[in-house]
Amino acid sequence: MPSAHATDPFRRRLQGLKSDVAVGTVPPANPPDHCLRRPRRGMPPQFTLEPAMDLDPQISATLKTVSTATITTVLLKKGLRNVWMRGPKPSKAGQPRLVGRAFTMRFVPAREDLATPESWASARSTRAAVEDMPPGVITVIDAMGVTDAGVFGDILCARMAKRGVAAMVTDGVVRDIAGVLATGLPVWCQGWAAPASVAGLTFVNWQEPIGCGGVAIFPDDVIVVDDDGAVVIPHKMLEEVTAQACDQERMEEWIMSEVTKGASLPGLYPPNAENKARYEAWAKRFR
Repeated sequence: MPSAHATDPFRRRLQGLKSDVAVGTVPPANPPDHCLRRPRRGMPPQFTLEPAMDLDPQISATLKTVSTATITTVLLKKGLRNVWMRGPKPSKAGQPRLVGRAFTMRFVPAREDLATPESWASARSTRAAVEDMPPGVITVIDAMGVTDAGVFGDILCARMAKRGVAAMVTDGVVRDIAGVLATGLPVWCQGWAAPASVAGLTFVNWQEPIGCGGVAIFPDDVIVVDDDGAVVIPHKMLEEVTAQACDQERMEEWIMSEVTKGASLPGLYPPNAENKARYEAWAKRFR
């Protein structure tokens, strides 16, 4: 009969997480040529390099078992209160919980000489940004909360799906909603609208720090999305938050089992010293 340690899904997923994994580390001073990206006028030097868009498979698998609600609790205990993006919601019911590095895009208010259909063919366009997206990323789009112009439609979303993009998150809206849903690309947004992006927005850049839903998002941060919305984990805190989120999720599982048995909340949620001891005794079988 397998041991409880072997059957604990959180512990299994944490196996293989190594302290020497270079998650979120700064690129070397002289990176190889393929790491260099085109210079951006006015951008600080640290943002002129491609971030490491790959994500450790064990970390990804672990975070897919942890709710965004639990992640916000863990980050709150670390002093981070503003990590949940206001506005983005699942575009349809039943979308899976997803995890990926942030690939950022930024819009500013529309200016008539720049926000034109002709701009779609320029070198700095949403089309060019889509072709720069690596597989597995979650695209996060700063639309400033504008809800009367769709940032993307079905064709761009179809191309993102073909490129292996995991999901798209925006504090704005999309257009061609039936077609977007048909592409299979999971989308978190504020809704949908018929007008194109240029009707209310000007696209300016990608892979730079943005604000989405009132939250600062940097390239290489990690995004987790589920039915409760979208949450960011700062890349430097990734491994620590992942481990602690598993512990938090396990504790809440035990608390829920106690509530189901009829236990009252005072002293249980949060647990007092006595209940912490009871929880630790219960959790030992998973360690």
